[in-house]
Amino acid sequence: MPISAETLAALRGVTTATITTVLLKKGLRNVWLRGARPVRDGLPRVAGEAFTLRFVPAREDLATPESWSSPISTRAAIEAMPEGVIAVTDAMGVTDAGIFGDILCARMVRRGVAALVTDGVVRDLAGVLQTGLPVWCDGVAAPPSVAGLTFVGWQEPVACGGVAVFPGDAIVADDDGAVVIPAALVEAVTAEAVEQERMEAWIMREVENGAALPGLYPMNAETKARYAAGKAKA
Repeated sequence: MPISAETLAALRGVTTATITTVLLKKGLRNVWLRGARPVRDGLPRVAGEAFTLRFVPAREDLATPESWSSPISTRAAIEAMPEGVIAVTDAMGVTDAGIFGDILCARMVRRGVAALVTDGVVRDLAGVLQTGLPVWCDGVAAPPSVAGLTFVGWQEPVACGGVAVFPGDAIVADDDGAVVIPAALVEAVTAEAVEQERMEAWIMREVENGAALPGLYPMNAETKARYAAGKAKA
């Protein structure tokens, strides 16, 4: 089932730090995509369904400039991307071959793609930045993707940054990186994350008013009762 617009809007209001904590409480530790960092400061937090792409190591008969015209190519994958998705690309952590440049990023913008998240790198950085596409990646490199990678498909399970990502999972990315929420847990995690953000905002106000941390963070029974009473009056 697609993730609702209301849920995605709520996820844009909670930090990836909060989401990882909520997932940790549910027993999920490996949810933060290693190497996926914002390509520039000030990117807005994004949330969307994962649209996955996968590369494997370069093989000389397949990783050629001619492959860019193949039915199985990054170009074809981009044309299959629905509006609002986040393109999650498994580049195997390769950092010396840029998987996307300015033209491909510009096309993703025109298709309404929300963001690109990858454990690889991009190229044509100045042009990529000009497109306005929010990008989380592991840096930049001038050589094209076929210098080190072979593109093999899209919309299948991938391992991005050492994390299993399935099509339709939720992705949230902000200044702290990108996290995945399994599709079956999205609604529950969102509700708990929104509540945790509300609770931590209350705790922060208490700290700013001079409260000591013991019994406050984490809350003891007395503090929980005080917080609940405040919520009831709000």
